[in-house]
Amino acid sequence: MVTSQKVTFTSTGGEALAGRLDLPDTAPRAVALFAHCFTCGKDVVAASRIATALNGLDIAVLRFDFTGLGESDGEFANATFSSNVADLVKAADYLRTTLAAPSLLVGHSLGGAAVLAAAERIPEVRAVATIGAPADPAHVTDLFAGDRSEIETSGEATVQLAGRPFRVRREFLTDIAAQPQHERIAALDRPLLVLHAPGDLIVGIDNAREIFDTARHPKSFVSLDDADHLLTDRGDAAYAATVIAAWADRYLPSTPPPDGDTPAEPGTVVVTDTGTGRFTQRVTAGKHLMIADEPRSVGGDDAGPTPYGLLLAALGTCTSMTIRMYAERKGWSLRSTTVTMQHDRIHAEDCANCETQAGMLDRIRREVRLDGDLDDEQRARLLQIADKCPVHRTLRSEIVIETTEAQAAP
Repeated sequence: MVTSQKVTFTSTGGEALAGRLDLPDTAPRAVALFAHCFTCGKDVVAASRIATALNGLDIAVLRFDFTGLGESDGEFANATFSSNVADLVKAADYLRTTLAAPSLLVGHSLGGAAVLAAAERIPEVRAVATIGAPADPAHVTDLFAGDRSEIETSGEATVQLAGRPFRVRREFLTDIAAQPQHERIAALDRPLLVLHAPGDLIVGIDNAREIFDTARHPKSFVSLDDADHLLTDRGDAAYAATVIAAWADRYLPSTPPPDGDTPAEPGTVVVTDTGTGRFTQRVTAGKHLMIADEPRSVGGDDAGPTPYGLLLAALGTCTSMTIRMYAERKGWSLRSTTVTMQHDRIHAEDCANCETQAGMLDRIRREVRLDGDLDDEQRARLLQIADKCPVHRTLRSEIVIETTEAQAAP
């Protein structure tokens, strides 16, 4: 069971910052640090969902309220982008002395810009993920553009952000306008995941393109489809959380086996609930991680392929591999193979060559495309070989599935 602890540490300005440390039910193999969006807090849906997903990978997560927000002390008006970045570094210092330094940074909106800026000051960081982040932190000033003149003239003004009043000072504008964000992104030197919704009305998708184009490889982009900026739909938050967890897994330390246990034997697949959605599952096959889910039309979050999608993928990949090996052994000029799979249910009476004559049958339709300098006889032979792939033969043979209950961990 995940344990959530309230923690407190001191900000750069001396205020007490309130945080929440989410711990997995086993010793964490890594620690992540989450930065929330402008004027949000540590308990927004995106933050809690991401923490839950990462906990499922045995990763601890610290999320905290920036100065003057949520349960943290201080005045929001005294905070700047630079002070928020400095407080992320202070949070990393806290983790380093109490648990372990963070190896993953995750930031949402302006928090995404903040983790990009803080990464160079936290040497243990192995990977960075941003959600709906602006390429330039100064983008946030568009939220109160109508009050900018008063802020610059009077030194401060009360602005309305997300339906709430906040005091913003001239120092905030000066500080955020002077951030060398482009240079920071170009020099990040860590794997980067950029998540953004094409229809984001707060931070446009062009920001994601600029961040992605500026960063060096390895880098990845994932579209959040029709999600809004704050990921208020829990399904969107769950999807983002699951993607981040799956992506980050390859860059973080491997999960050590529990005391007294040995690593899983080759061929063993482990499936566990991620805790981020109704059906979302974490699938571990050796050192590889996948996500399985159901579509939203049946109550899932569509965070990964369905069980039948994985079944078709197994048959399709086995088919393509088997054809490739045979063509290579024969020395045939096969450039590539594409296998298209579909599954449905049909009435037995509609199948002329099936033994079953009543009820419903599962039908898998497989279309194989062979690209290469092949004659008709070679193509015909390769289609015959498709039926000999091991997964095909397994599905056509009698299968015994034995189910037992695992012993509960002490």
